[in-house]
Amino acid sequence: MRAEVLVVCVGLTLCCAFVCAGEDGKERVQLREARGLVKHWRQGEEGEAEMSDEPAEVVEEERTKPKKKKTPEEIEAARAKKAAEKEAKAKKQKAPKPTKKPKPPKPTKKPKAPKPTKKSKAPKPTKKPKTTTTVQPETKRPTLDEEEEKLLIELGWDTLIRPVTPGHESKEPVEPGREDVPGGYPDKKEVTTMEAIMYIPEEATTVPFIGPWYEEYDYADSERLRKQWEEEEEERLKQISVPAEPKKCPPLGLESHRVEDDQLLASSQSHHGFTAQRGRLNMQGSDNEDDLYGGAWCAEPEETNHWFEVDARREVEFSGVITQGRNSEQLEDFVSSYYVAFSNDSRDWTVLHDGYAEWLFYGNVDKDTPVMNQLSTPVVARYIRILPQSWNGSLCLRAEILACQLPSSYRSENEVNPSDDLDYRHHNYKEMRQMMKVINEECPNITRIYNIGKSSQGLKMYAMEISDHPGEHETGEPEFRYTAGLHGNEALGRELLLLLMQFLCKEYNDDNPRVRRLVDGVRIHLVPSLNPDAYELAYEMGSEMGNWALGHWTEEGYDIFQNFPDLNSILWGAEERGWVPRIVPNHHIPLPENVNGSLGIETKSIISWMERNPFVLGANLQGGEKMVTYPFDMQRPPVSLTDSRRWRTNAEMNEETWARIQRQNEGALRETPDDAMFRWLAMSYAHSHLTMTETYRGSCHGDDVTGGQGIANRARWKSVVGSMNDFSYLHTNCFELSIFLGCDKFPHESELPLEWENNREALLSFIEQVRTGQVHRGIKGVVRDMEGNPLPNATISVEGIRHDVKTAAGGDYWRLLNPGEFRVTAKADGYTPQTRLCMVGYDSGATSCSFTLAKSNWDRIKQIMALNGKRPIRLVTKSNVLKPTSATVEVTSAAAGTETHANTQNTERLRRLRLMRLRRLRLQRIRAGRSTTAATTTTTTTTTTPTTTTTTTRETERTTSWYDSWFPVDSWSTENPFDSINFDSPPTQDYPFEYTID
Repeated sequence: MRAEVLVVCVGLTLCCAFVCAGEDGKERVQLREARGLVKHWRQGEEGEAEMSDEPAEVVEEERTKPKKKKTPEEIEAARAKKAAEKEAKAKKQKAPKPTKKPKPPKPTKKPKAPKPTKKSKAPKPTKKPKTTTTVQPETKRPTLDEEEEKLLIELGWDTLIRPVTPGHESKEPVEPGREDVPGGYPDKKEVTTMEAIMYIPEEATTVPFIGPWYEEYDYADSERLRKQWEEEEEERLKQISVPAEPKKCPPLGLESHRVEDDQLLASSQSHHGFTAQRGRLNMQGSDNEDDLYGGAWCAEPEETNHWFEVDARREVEFSGVITQGRNSEQLEDFVSSYYVAFSNDSRDWTVLHDGYAEWLFYGNVDKDTPVMNQLSTPVVARYIRILPQSWNGSLCLRAEILACQLPSSYRSENEVNPSDDLDYRHHNYKEMRQMMKVINEECPNITRIYNIGKSSQGLKMYAMEISDHPGEHETGEPEFRYTAGLHGNEALGRELLLLLMQFLCKEYNDDNPRVRRLVDGVRIHLVPSLNPDAYELAYEMGSEMGNWALGHWTEEGYDIFQNFPDLNSILWGAEERGWVPRIVPNHHIPLPENVNGSLGIETKSIISWMERNPFVLGANLQGGEKMVTYPFDMQRPPVSLTDSRRWRTNAEMNEETWARIQRQNEGALRETPDDAMFRWLAMSYAHSHLTMTETYRGSCHGDDVTGGQGIANRARWKSVVGSMNDFSYLHTNCFELSIFLGCDKFPHESELPLEWENNREALLSFIEQVRTGQVHRGIKGVVRDMEGNPLPNATISVEGIRHDVKTAAGGDYWRLLNPGEFRVTAKADGYTPQTRLCMVGYDSGATSCSFTLAKSNWDRIKQIMALNGKRPIRLVTKSNVLKPTSATVEVTSAAAGTETHANTQNTERLRRLRLMRLRRLRLQRIRAGRSTTAATTTTTTTTTTPTTTTTTTRETERTTSWYDSWFPVDSWSTENPFDSINFDSPPTQDYPFEYTID
């Protein structure tokens, strides 16, 4: 028993010694690897093996894991197993996704493994054995032997394998009883093969742990991805720097009043005159800040939620908002930032969002300049609200909305399909000149282009003449003018005249009978731009973006319409002193001295143009209102009856004159002598316009001042001094009016077809007022002498109208008159005046009323009086003939030709005067008899006679005979009222009326 126990103890001791020897061998190998001096050699027939110096990272790994006691073979086997598993997983992942092009599974990217070996290129002699690395079995499926080896490693039997040490060979221990087991252990050759393919240091340095994040990145595609990213970034920056152009839409119509007052709504209002209806772009307030009408919509300051709402009445595409401050001379009120909200039912509102937050729009920086904010993408809605967020001064706003109409099955009231094929767009200076040139080339036989002068900057003011004989004045053919562009920012008149040129040319070529009558009967002058410098400035800013005053004045700072000489004050001052018409005429008043210094270059050119052409009728087209105004444009100071020298007693005034003076005293209103004719001319245009008489909404900026007729006296509406209309009336024969075409001075191009349709008929009918055909109202004729030669500058006077006209160079004249009977007198220097009775009917055309004047001896008499020291000449009868002297012989011979005619006229005049005196005496006797009969019979004759005489004398002073009303005599007149009347003149052909006195 003891022997058995002893044997067991000896066996255990041997086993322990064997195990300790193995552990000691493993520690020596680990120390060599830690110091980086381990080198593997192959012995015998295997040849030399590759030796490599390894870094000391393995030492740290072993220190961190001191409890693990695995041999390098175990580590290599485990790592080989993991590499095989990775390869198997990679193949499984690649199999179902062969088309995945961009990024394959990165953990299986094997070419990265040998990269660390390339860094240590110092041991060059070791490059030769690299053939073993190229035949790496790790990238292949493991063989049967390798699988068995892995199984042994898992069972832990690989600890018995000893690594070969340099310097000697050592046999590996074999478990007793297992020497003959086939395949139990790999032979020595297989072991050395495992040593040859082991990459312990290489794997330790390259792959310290499995699946690091930086090994999964695809470095091969980094350059391609970087270039792709740079291209995408560059494209994105281009899109940011050059954004897509927003959609351009026309204005909805707040400024032009196409948007009704009931379509505007606001959260509150500060005063009664600052309602939402005042929030239209370019709305003008009254001169008095506290008046009924303010210059913008102003909100209640105590409110917290402010908004301004516009109802489009149908769904539209909103594309932008234009804002403006308050029109005020003292205050600077405007909105500096705001939001925009939209709705389809006016209850649920959506504030415009820019992708990050609510889109805040920046508004105005002053009260006058409009600021436009466009939406990047149009918003389809019916209602729009402006939500002010910050403002300067009080919260006041004027606005315009930009919106495009959506295609619809029904037609809107603002949509117009023009019937004329014309060019509906705005034209700058070059385009206007080109347009006129094209029209002249199409109609060379009826058109002519000329210029009336130059502007301050040298631009020519072009005019187009349209007539059957362009370039010459035909005797008996009246001349008419339309002018536009007095203010550069009022562009509608300019475009209407260009459209009228196109229309007349086109219709004349198409044989339109109405247009042919106009062209053949009237010499028409059209001037589209009288202020081209200012228009270029307004055109550059564009429609809706120029404020109310931009482009209004010339380059020198003149308002052309109000830059003419003030002739009204000269006329009225002369009337107050009794100098009219002997010292100061009531027509063709000469220009005052030194007036050129206060006139602009454009004004001087216009005055010269007026004096060269005998215009009969004209109109200037303006903007900012919708009405027609007529002279006088300047208001006269009140007329006092006590200071008036014209009327000495109230008995010399009729009811019309009395009422007229009363109106002048009340409103300082000044009417022209042709006021009735001016009203008719103004009404002919306003009532032919499609919308000018629709005044139920009031005017553009306040109440209606036209009384529902669309016409107004300019002095009563807004008095101006030195206007073009007053100057034309007092300095020339032309009757001129101002036509205000609309509230929007510079409408959008989309509104031009509508404006042409509204004004086309009115433009044509106004020209017809001067045509010699059916519509013309007044008289016309030619003044000639006895030999048939025309008499230029002869004066044509109409009884009852204290305004005369003059004949043109051809002796022809035109006088606009309303229907009625008129006594017309023609006067010329050196000729005897002639008076005729002319009648203007309702249905007929212009009445022909020509004159033939005989030469007067007044010039010769003046010469004779000058020779005799301006002493009276005593006429001597033939019975007392004295000895003739040289002077008397000369007088007798000179007066022989006119003696017979003068004697005949004097005899007839004396006979008529004698008859008038007899009738006056007979009337006095009748009145005296009536007064004597009414006296009491108890009075004596001596007392009755003086009473009767006194009564008769008073009645004589207060009574005006029935025939005296035919020849009114001024209080200051000293002429014989019958000197200028030719009772023997034949009656006119148009009116068979014989004027006789019994």
